Amino acid sequence: MRVVVSIGGSVLAPGLDPERVEGFADALGTLSAEGCELGAVVGGGTVARQYIDAARELAANEFQLDELGIGVTRLNARLLIAAMGHGVQRTPATSYDEAGEAIRGGDTVVMGGITPGQTTDAVAAALAEYIDAELLVFATSADGVYSADPETDDDAEQYGQLTPSELVEVIAPMDRGAGASAPVDLLAAKLIERSSLRTIVLDGTDPEAVVDAVLRGEHSGTDIVPTGESDEPTYWTQHE
Repeated sequence: MRVVVSIGGSVLAPGLDPERVEGFADALGTLSAEGCELGAVVGGGTVARQYIDAARELAANEFQLDELGIGVTRLNARLLIAAMGHGVQRTPATSYDEAGEAIRGGDTVVMGGITPGQTTDAVAAALAEYIDAELLVFATSADGVYSADPETDDDAEQYGQLTPSELVEVIAPMDRGAGASAPVDLLAAKLIERSSLRTIVLDGTDPEAVVDAVLRGEHSGTDIVPTGESDEPTYWTQHE
């Protein structure tokens, strides 16, 4: 099974916690050992925002700010790679061709950002589309997709399951600026819709949650299930 896991920077390395990074390295190692062909995309998190804020005060333009963010995502990718053993490409992939070739060759690939103007959410969705992944997982700081920001709206409703089209409808009105409530950005949602990608959005603060979701379908987040597909993919039953 081919799987892409998107790991938010604030989930992977809050305060550059080595134990959390090691936990994700172990989780990816478990998935690989279970036969998953695997790509991971890492976000920039708090460190990226700090660099971007500082550069904005220095009058950097938006392209330069994006380049700074990409640099931090690749540093986070290198940190995760450093925690992994054999079977992982030893430098972050910087293109979809490079990542796809390595995955097809049997290596796990870790990558950060690719292009200014594109978030790592979108990179993960594009990589999943490129390699014909069976599953895309977003490990975020939010436990799934909500109708509003649950931290500020007591009436926010968590969606247990959505179609890709419904995901786009939910995400589109949400503000993608500072304090945005959407756990997945709009471009990623549109790529998921275009590719009919089965997707899970879950709370990734415990790396083992990713393993449970991928191998057993067990999670408390949101399933994005393409129209016409079974609610329970057959690959989950193979790991019971």
